[in-house]
Amino acid sequence: SVLLIGRSVDALKAWLEAARIQDGAVFRAIDQWGNLKTRALTPQSVNAIVKKRCALAGLDPQDFSAHGLRSGFLTEAANRDIPIQDAMLQSRHRSLAQASSYYSDAGRSRRRSARLLG
Repeated sequence: SVLLIGRSVDALKAWLEAARIQDGAVFRAIDQWGNLKTRALTPQSVNAIVKKRCALAGLDPQDFSAHGLRSGFLTEAANRDIPIQDAMLQSRHRSLAQASSYYSDAGRSRRRSARLLG
C-alpha cells in the first residue's frame, strides 16, 4: 500500500465514492458508453491518459509519459534529500538498483558526500 495524505486522500475518496468502488482495482477502464469496468487500466492506457491530459493543458505530449511521472517522483525525492528507501515505499519500486538509477545524478552537488572532498 501507499501512504496518502492531504488532497490526495480527498481525491481518492471522491473517486471511490463516485465510481462506487468497494474492492478491486482503483483505476479502471471505462468503455465508450461511460460504463466503468472491473478490470484495471493497462499501463498503455495510463500512458495514453497522461499524454491526452498534457495535450489538453497545452503541453507537448511527447515530453510526458506515465513512466516519467514515476521516475520524476524519484528524481524529485532525491532532489529533496528524501532517503531512497522512503521514496521506494511510495513509488512501489522493488529493485534498489532500478530506483537508485534515478537518484544517481539528482541533487548530487547538494549532498553531504559531495562536500567530503571539498
